[in-house]
Parts: sequence; structure tokens; C-alpha cells
Amino acid sequence: MKYYLTLLFSGIIFISCNQSKKNALEEHDYTNDLIHETSPYLLQHAHNPVNWKPWNEKVLEEAQKTQKLMVISIGYAACHWCHVMEKESFEDSTVASVMNKNYLSIKVDREERPDVDQTYINAVQLMTGNAGWPLNVITLPDGRPIFGGTYFKKEEWIQALNQIQELYKEDPKKLIDYANRLEEGIKSLDLVTLNTDEIDFSDYEVAPIIQKWTQRLDSVDGGSRGAPKFMMPNQLSYFLRKGQNSSDKKLLNHVSLTLEKMAYGGLYDHVGGGFARYSTDEKWHVPHFEKMLYDNAQLVSLYSEAYKATKNDLYQKVVTETLAFVAKELTGNEGVFYSSLDADSENEAGTLEEGAFYTFKQPELQELILTDWPIFKEYFNVNEYGKWQEENTYVLIRTASDASIAAQFSLTESELQQKVADWKKTLYNYREKRPKARLDDKTLTSWNALMLQGYIDAYKAFQKEEYLQKALKNASFILSKQHKKDGGLWHSYKDGKSTINGYLEDYASVIKAFLSLYEVTLDKQWLLAAKKLTDYSFTHFFDEESHMFYFTSKEDKEIISRTYDYRDNVIPSSNSIMAKNLFVLSHHLDNEKYRETASQMLKNVLPEMEKYPSSFSNWMDLLENYQSNFYEVVITGDNAQETVLELEKLYLPNKLVAGSTKPESLPLLQERYVDGRTMIYVCVNNTCKLPVETIPEALELLN
Repeated sequence: MKYYLTLLFSGIIFISCNQSKKNALEEHDYTNDLIHETSPYLLQHAHNPVNWKPWNEKVLEEAQKTQKLMVISIGYAACHWCHVMEKESFEDSTVASVMNKNYLSIKVDREERPDVDQTYINAVQLMTGNAGWPLNVITLPDGRPIFGGTYFKKEEWIQALNQIQELYKEDPKKLIDYANRLEEGIKSLDLVTLNTDEIDFSDYEVAPIIQKWTQRLDSVDGGSRGAPKFMMPNQLSYFLRKGQNSSDKKLLNHVSLTLEKMAYGGLYDHVGGGFARYSTDEKWHVPHFEKMLYDNAQLVSLYSEAYKATKNDLYQKVVTETLAFVAKELTGNEGVFYSSLDADSENEAGTLEEGAFYTFKQPELQELILTDWPIFKEYFNVNEYGKWQEENTYVLIRTASDASIAAQFSLTESELQQKVADWKKTLYNYREKRPKARLDDKTLTSWNALMLQGYIDAYKAFQKEEYLQKALKNASFILSKQHKKDGGLWHSYKDGKSTINGYLEDYASVIKAFLSLYEVTLDKQWLLAAKKLTDYSFTHFFDEESHMFYFTSKEDKEIISRTYDYRDNVIPSSNSIMAKNLFVLSHHLDNEKYRETASQMLKNVLPEMEKYPSSFSNWMDLLENYQSNFYEVVITGDNAQETVLELEKLYLPNKLVAGSTKPESLPLLQERYVDGRTMIYVCVNNTCKLPVETIPEALELLN
């Protein structure tokens, strides 16, 4: 298939990458249909000379009626290379004239429409062997792809448009035949078959899988070998758990190495807190500077968990600073969390430049830091190691601990830490005067649930009341604004309007967060809300044949095919999150349907998991629930809330918590309340040992 495409369109080069653009002019020569959209990414293109249209049924029907080929161009607001291609091609009148004459052109925000994005990502992956954003696909009038790639230079894009239009005019059958073959390929991807084998998870051998997986790990800088380097929070979370459970020092050392290197790296914003999306190099130094909500949400959870396991002060500092960044830059008045900050901002010349807001020249640093310059220079590597692409431009990066630097300059650690705090404040105030990176202020339900989870995990680890209050505010927003009358969820929220029918990722992430919220508040409304959303998911997403969940609702029209999202990536797959939810809910509610479905879903992915373990970290974490005792810790009585919080300070990943301050009828709580006493029950499959009244006693039973 790829060979055929190469012959058909020889001479066209595929390139790929990622990132964003800045302020539009007050007066515009052109305005297209995107002006009526709320997505910041779509609005960025509303004044292109290209006659862009949004993705909707009306536009797709127009393509069928006119029999025009379609250009489907997909990106997101923080995408650097999306902005590059916009400036070079989509703002160009020559390019626009070719597109407007021969094509119906559709712009898609991949974050609003992950279903559209995944369909055409799969197509381009089949056609070219790689895919990314911007994603530019040419399709037949019925939406079936015939050509695609990522970033194209202006001349290459015009050439491709003209060649394909000419072929469509002269020999359409060739394109239709190719579309037929590609459609078959797309439909064959992401299929999961029902695994009917009898498997005992408790005896399932994971050592060979982990051995295969760890061969790709970087023993010098952490993470996986090679560049670019993406943070993979779920993988590290699994390694932490598996390392603790099996006393595997290699796994634990890899986790601590990676967490330290990421926190020390230029990937981490040492001035304002929070992480950029990924590093372009192996040492976590130079990032693609966009800051995404989903990365920071999951990293808050990861560093909070790691703190509970190690009590490493660096991890607490990362969580504190990252949540301060989220609160200041990515939080709205309704308790909503915004999607991202762009990598591009205006430089001194007034033009957009990636990283302009975050990088520093050496002279300005020296002028700001003054007498502490020798210490600062060593601390943040203002040297050849810390240099960015341009002369005398630096991305701050650490290589040494506070203890090491303090000793080098004959300081106490507290003295050094005060200096660092002063430096950060100085640099922050200076940086705030620069033109800021653009904000994508749409709210996505799934990403909000990830951030909600982050706040809950931080609350468990550090017990700060403000973290719980922010979590409760966001959870209330989801229930009040993103919860539909029929019991389902909306996917997006912007300018007071909830839109787009929810995807499985929305349900899975919200259910998980609500279960966690129940565990720290003991308010059963969150447990019952999780159950209702789970039952809704069975009705609208579940495939009885495979026993997996489709990514899109049965109410939504399929795009070429309905697919399963089951491979874990930077964000765990929606099916793996859902399977873990079902496992936990089955214990809370003694629900056999949930229990059997979770087990079957795990069985379904085992064959592929053995071959590609790095794409199944969250499934591996689910498997760990079956490999040793999974405990139900039930706490009842007047002091149940305080006792729960004392327990949650500890790293105990193989347990759930249920509790109440009064008699309850939930399966785990029935007949367990004793008036005037706070009792702790340690149970496995609702079979409990004799109750105890202190956390140390409970820990003996857990161990």
C-alpha cells in the first residue's frame, strides 16, 4: 500500500512535527466559516484566505453533493508546526486559490474531535509509516483518505493538490481503488478479538515481559533511550508499584533517576512551574515549549505517589510548583481547567518564536542575578551544557543536588534554598513583562478529570485542604455542566456552552476521578455517580462481541469504522482505564458483571501486551491487582475521615478504601459500623480479618 502511494505521488516529501501562532489583526481581508466556532485552534484559522469549514454533517453532505475532494487538516492550538504551515501555506493566497477552486477544506481541532483525528492518523500511518501534527489528508467526497502527511512546504503542498486533482479528473478509478484498499487497512487496525483461553492471572509470568521492556530504558538520563523524549507517567507509576511489590531495585532506581532528571531538566519550568510536552534531546534539556494540561495533571499524580513511597522533598517541590502553575495559568472561575499554553510567543523583534517566553540570554541573567551570579551559573548550568540553539541563549537545567551546590559554595542547604527562591521570584517577575504564550481556554472533560485526579492524589500525599477544595469544585462543575440530561457526558466546554457528545476517554477518566474522590471524602454520591456513568458506558459504548468498549458512542455516526482505544500512550488508553474502574467498582459494589468484564478485557490484550509491553503499562498495572492480594480497607466510625487521611499518606497501591461515619448499606459497609468506635477492616474479596482501631495495626494486616 505504501509502495503504491510512493509511485503514485513520487516527488512529494513527507515531513512531520508539532506546535502554535499568535495575535490576529484587528482588521481582516478574509473571513471563513470558522469564525462561528469556539475552539481557539479553529479561530486561529478563521481569517485565512482558505475557505475553511468546520467538521460537521452539513459540510460532509456538501462534499457528497458537489463531489469535490476534501482536504481535512487537523491540529491543535499549541502545535508549533501547525502554525508554521499556516503561515507558509494557509495564509498564502496562491495556495488558497488552489484549495478553494478544487477542494472542500475542513479544519479540525484534534482535541475537540479525537475520533476524527484517530481515523486519519491511522490512515496516514498506513500510507507513510509515520504521523503527527499538523495532519493533512486529502479524501474522496465520502471522506475516505487517498493521500496524507504531516507538515508540507508550500511548493510540495501545491504540487500534491494539483497532482491529485488532476488524477481525480482524469482517472478517478485509480483513486477509488486505492481508497478501497486503504479503508480495509484502517478497519483492520485497533481490532481486538475475544480471548477465550483459560488464564490464571495470579500465575501469569510477567518477568519476561518486563525484561523485554527494560532493555529500551535509558540508564543515564532516565526514560526511554533516544530522542525526542516523552514523559510517560503511567509507565513510571507501574514501575514504581512493581518495583516496590517485588523489591526490584533496578526498576526503582530507574523511576528515581527519571523523576530527578525530568525535574532537573529544561523540560521543567524552573521559574514558573509545570512541564513542557516533551524534550527534543536525550537529557530532558530543550523542550517543545508548549504546556499541556494532561501532562501536568498526570505528573502531579506521579510525583505525589512517588513522594508517598520515598518522602523525597524534590517530589513535593515539583508538585507544589506545578499546581501553583496550573492554578495561575490553566484554571478558570468555574473551577474548570484549560487545555494548554502555546510554545510560540513574540520575541524582542515582535515576531513569533518558539520558546521566546521561557529562554534567557546570558547578559540579562547576569544583570538580574548580580552578586549571586557564580552560584546561579553553576546551579542552572549557564554554560555549554545549558546552552540552547542560539548563541548565549539558555534553557535553565540542573545537574546537581542542593546539597552538592551548597557544599561547593560553603552554604547551608537552607541558605541556598532561600537564594533559589529569590532567584525564581526575580526571574518570574522579569519574565511576566514579556508577551505571553497564547492560552487554549477550552475545557475538555477527560483532561479535566485527569487534573481532578491530580489534585486528589496531591491531597492524599500532602493533605492540603486547598487541593481538596479545587478537586471538589471541578467535580461539581463536571456534574453540573458536562453531565447531560440522559446521563451521558459532554466532551467540551467553552464560553458557557457544553458541546460534542462525550467519548469513552471522558467516561473512563471521570469515573476514575470520582472513585478517588469518594475514597478521600467518603461521600457516596461520587461512588454512585461513577456507577451511573459506568452503566451508561455499557449501554452506549460496549461491544458484546469483543467485550471491549468502543471509543465513540453508538449514537455517533462512525467515520470509516468504529475503533477501540486500548494501547496506552502518554495518556493511558480509555479501555485500560475503564477496565481498572470496573475492577475497583466490582469490589465496592460486589458486581459480578463488572468483575468478569474487567478480567475479560485484560485477557483480550495479553497477546499483544507480551509483544509490545511499553504500550500496555496501565494494563500491566491492572494485572498487578491479580498477582497479589488486593485489599479492601473499610473504615467506619466517627473518626473515619481522619483515619482515611492518615492511611492515604502511605504508598499502598494494592488497595481501595471505603468508609462512612454512620451505618451504610453499601456491600463493603454493611454491618460494619460500631457506635462510638472507629473500626478498620482489612478485607480481600469482602472477607475480612478481625477489625483493628489503629493504622499501625492495619498495616500489619496489609503486609
